[in-house]
Amino acid sequence: MLITTKSSLKQKNEIANKIDQPVGKVQTQATVAEALVQMLQDLGVRHAFGIGGGGIVPIWDALEKSPIDVLYFRHESGAAFAAMEAYFANGCPVAVFTTTGPGITNALTGLMAARWEGAKILLISPSTPKTHEGKWAFQETNFHTMPQEIFSSGSVFHYAHQVQSGNELPKIAQELAVGFAKTGGFVAHLNIPSDVQTSHAYNVYPDIPSLLQIIPDGKTIDLVSKILFSESLAIWVGFGARDAAKEILQIAERTGAAVMSSPRGKGIFPENHPLYLGVTGFAGHDSVLEFMKSNPPQRILVLGTRLGEFTSFWNPLMIPPKGFIHVDIDQEVPKAAYPQAETIPIIADIKAFTSMLVEKLPPLSADSPVKFLPKFYNSMPSYESRENYTGLVRPIELMKAIQELIVEGSNATIFADAGNCLSWAVHYLKFDRPKRWRGSTGFGSMGNATTGVVGATLVSRSKSVVLVGDGAMLMNNEVNTAVKYNIPAVWIVFNDASYNMCNQGAVLLGRPSIKADIAPTDFAMLAISMGADGICVNHESQIRRAILKAMKSKVPFVIDVKINPEELAPIGQRMHSIGKLTNQHP
Repeated sequence: MLITTKSSLKQKNEIANKIDQPVGKVQTQATVAEALVQMLQDLGVRHAFGIGGGGIVPIWDALEKSPIDVLYFRHESGAAFAAMEAYFANGCPVAVFTTTGPGITNALTGLMAARWEGAKILLISPSTPKTHEGKWAFQETNFHTMPQEIFSSGSVFHYAHQVQSGNELPKIAQELAVGFAKTGGFVAHLNIPSDVQTSHAYNVYPDIPSLLQIIPDGKTIDLVSKILFSESLAIWVGFGARDAAKEILQIAERTGAAVMSSPRGKGIFPENHPLYLGVTGFAGHDSVLEFMKSNPPQRILVLGTRLGEFTSFWNPLMIPPKGFIHVDIDQEVPKAAYPQAETIPIIADIKAFTSMLVEKLPPLSADSPVKFLPKFYNSMPSYESRENYTGLVRPIELMKAIQELIVEGSNATIFADAGNCLSWAVHYLKFDRPKRWRGSTGFGSMGNATTGVVGATLVSRSKSVVLVGDGAMLMNNEVNTAVKYNIPAVWIVFNDASYNMCNQGAVLLGRPSIKADIAPTDFAMLAISMGADGICVNHESQIRRAILKAMKSKVPFVIDVKINPEELAPIGQRMHSIGKLTNQHP
């Protein structure tokens, strides 16, 4: 049974009508480049990140002359990752600009990550004029020399268009306006030949629709509320539910439902709440599996997660007796991860759904008993005292300091890049409110958070901290960009001179001959050489001082922590999943 609504069907018709309507406000002759930049401003774009080149000069120049804040990066993928996190920090769409050829292809990794994560990004790129096609123009860029998916709507972009005339801008403006107004992500691409950029156009002022939500109808809410009254329930919360934190807390407290979160969904439901079980999937907590074994709910309400590999490992133990109620804006999501499970799919905006559901539930009374569920708070083992330990820094001791000084001692947003640092953070850090944690378990590109932290710090105007391995830090970090624009982001580098998730994973999979060592790097010295500040942490006694100094710094700051590589990260479930997929037995 697929539950959609009259409201959502009505909105789809409204969207189609808006696209077909002519735009009423077209004024002032300009070049295509100038009209495009004016259109970006009207669409809510406040920042443009990228790297220029000969092919994009007219648009680049128009951007620099506009009120849009333009940041020049060191690599196009870094610009795209930063744009993604800038969007999540303030909710405004971000433009990314590149030059021809490798400029476009370099940006694709960051743009694919943005699509997986649900960001709203517009890539603007140039192509070779038709008069030069087939003549081996420098970085020749067109349908014949580049993959077709770059120029067309599909698996890479939700929307893509190659602009051949300024007359096309009114319709493009309206299509982009509708795309950005939809709930969920929207990654678009406008490709504009260099000669078209300087041709004549008119400034376009698109009609900006209000947020287009898919709203459930009353029958859907009545059905779910009836189930909640009659059956035991757990709630599985993912990143897509981040705007419904208040409502989810109310639903849990009024029903007594146990709550668990995906790795990306940490903090949406307070991790110190009596009803919170822990994190599922990658680097998750045994308390969740123990609960599902000993006291499984009859049904699980799934909000904002696809239940993919890193969230569930498709563990059949997570299927409750009566199955799932799965709410998502994408009708392809429910039943995809667990096709064998009974599932009531509800296609709706999660904020709208939970708000309407709360109205159907009885208020929380003062004498309502509070359930206390199994906890994972004993998961930070006690080691010998720091005073007696003289070896390299143990990751858990570093996590204790981060929890105390950054999570609890500041309002900073914390990022974790792909690798062991992500597993340490997912398993050990605990957040009591939403939108302070970012980790990617979908596309999972290394270097996404090392550069994303720059965009987030810039637009939020507050401190952001990234936990990153030395391998990812060497791939892509944009510290130099942060220095240029005085963005006081903080990098905490887990420096163990290896891709240690690969090393430890190979051992767990019975492949100890695989080695992924890295030549040692002094990241503090590297940071200082670029104009940032930095400090090396060689012993656990130095951790607190380094973190406090970094958090007070007015300039970009790198903490280079010499990590003990022998400490096994909580990646066992991930290796077990790989073992099953590859017929290995960790």
